[in-house]
Amino acid sequence: MLCIDSSEGYTEWTRRTLAFIREKYGDTVKVGAGNVVDRDGFEFLAECGADFVKVGIGGGSICITRETKGIGRGQATAVIEVCRARDEYFEKTGVYIPVCSDGGIVHDHHITLALAMGADFVMLGRYFARFDESPSDIVNINGSLMKEYWGEGSNRARNWQRYDLGGKATLSFEEGVDSYVPYAGGLADNVERTLAKIKSTMCSCGAITIPEFQEKATLTLVSSVSIVEGGAHDVIPKPTNKPL
Repeated sequence: MLCIDSSEGYTEWTRRTLAFIREKYGDTVKVGAGNVVDRDGFEFLAECGADFVKVGIGGGSICITRETKGIGRGQATAVIEVCRARDEYFEKTGVYIPVCSDGGIVHDHHITLALAMGADFVMLGRYFARFDESPSDIVNINGSLMKEYWGEGSNRARNWQRYDLGGKATLSFEEGVDSYVPYAGGLADNVERTLAKIKSTMCSCGAITIPEFQEKATLTLVSSVSIVEGGAHDVIPKPTNKPL
């Protein structure tokens, strides 16, 4: 399986790359493409032959594409629109093209929200960067253990081939940052806990499969006050005394 990964996937370069892969390998390789944020982008990649479509521009925790270039879209809005386009494309052609939500996920329940909005699966960067298995150092920052995490568009990554604007072997400007994320231990326990939360939410909505969850889940707008209300409030939490 291959994925053509670009900060803007609605391009001639993506079309040519998909055409090259199909010509050389036919249908023996599954190929995803992205990223896009609207109906037009999805339909373009679908017609180009993408086996799945990745959604999201500028929503990653280390991404500053929206800030530097002024392009992108809120992740929820993008996922909802692209998934509607996917469903309509399926009704019209009989071809179902899965959608991957890429970006905007900080808490476990954001994965559940992405699935409820129509995504078939999600891409996680910050989530996995926190674990022992990620290939970065554990560092002590002001008494807290952190893991290093940086964007592909940062000077640290020096991925100038991807962000080239004219042949110089340097970045013209950055689209990502060099940062830290809180260290969270091993992957296995964390993933198991995350999956337990997702399954529990699905059961609360009367669903045991993702398609059933997408059919039964109800999305509603909430206020900032209701978000505060949804967490612990008006109490003084006891210290956890968890070992580092």
